[in-house]
Amino acid sequence: MTTLGESCQFFNGKAHEKVIDAEGQFVVVNSKFISQEGRVLKFTGKQMFPLYEDDIVMVMSDVPNGKALAKCYIIEENDKYSLNQRICAIRTTEFNIRFLYYQLNRHPYLLAFNNGENQTNLRKGDILNCPLWKPPLDIQEQIVELLDETLEQVNSAESNIVSNINNTEKLFQSKLNELFENEDEDWDTKTFKEVCSVITDGTHQTPKYFDSGYIFLSSKNVTTGKIDWENIKYIDEAQHLKMYKRLKPQKNDILLAKNGTTGVAAIVDVDKVFDIYVSLALLRPTETIYPYYFLHFINSLKAKKQFNKRLIGVGVPNLHLKEIKEVVISFPKSIDEQVKIANYIDELIEFRDSLKDTYQNKLENVRELREAIFQKAFTGRIINQEQSITV
Repeated sequence: MTTLGESCQFFNGKAHEKVIDAEGQFVVVNSKFISQEGRVLKFTGKQMFPLYEDDIVMVMSDVPNGKALAKCYIIEENDKYSLNQRICAIRTTEFNIRFLYYQLNRHPYLLAFNNGENQTNLRKGDILNCPLWKPPLDIQEQIVELLDETLEQVNSAESNIVSNINNTEKLFQSKLNELFENEDEDWDTKTFKEVCSVITDGTHQTPKYFDSGYIFLSSKNVTTGKIDWENIKYIDEAQHLKMYKRLKPQKNDILLAKNGTTGVAAIVDVDKVFDIYVSLALLRPTETIYPYYFLHFINSLKAKKQFNKRLIGVGVPNLHLKEIKEVVISFPKSIDEQVKIANYIDELIEFRDSLKDTYQNKLENVRELREAIFQKAFTGRIINQEQSITV
């Protein structure tokens, strides 16, 4: 065992805020560059602190429970990078660089300085005291060879699982598009204003919240298909009475997020008295539309494409009521047929969610496997065992 300070050189970066230049020839190595594996770039024309091939750079500062703290990156070429402040560079001749990278990246000793409440700022002394396992160089090389081969399999498995999760959603949305597209004479096509008796939004007043009182919902309480009743806020009676002119939601109304995260809708499936904010639109379907059929259409990719074309404003996306009214929906004229389609979609959603849960469990298992491999690698056990992965 050794420490980083005993076996490596440590260097602090320098502030680049005043020399950022989109046309500059040097890449600024900051926390975003490292956390995104070199995919997010800022440039400078002035190399404040030159970096060299095989330097290891590491993030020294991050928000509570952040994913970038102590994350490392290996510099792959000379005369291209400049080290920013709150990032350190580590150089050594006593380690195989990939061995040191594998061991140092998100090292548990360094992560332990994060208390989960305040921003973590690793000090130079903290980093220099980081304990490291330093076997002979030939053993380091053997371990790196094993880790490279094994992690290639793990990363491939992880990539395949993520693709499966994404493909599950794509297949689901593709099926929805089929269900909502029909030109038979038994189907009709109308705008939202033609199939709703009411299209309005919530109060435009900025509410003052209390620990109890009347339930008040915003777009943050609307997820795809359901209302989040766990994280609700409350207004007092005076505010509730001021909002009397605003229509109160009732059972089977649709609440559509129209500010921020747009195109996400939930159905009011309970009898409760509550008020809503302007970030929500209230849609009350007429008897020509089965509420759950309407809900599934609004949450489909087919509807979202229409919403996205109608967004107004710069910065925070916004759906105006007049734009919502012009969105087009196709539906069977028969309510019974609408019910059948809605029930079938419910079954598809249940199957999709079950499949995603299965893949998510596999993903967690693969990530746990990666952690187990590193634990073995840096306790001296991996070198004596043949490693194989089956996913």
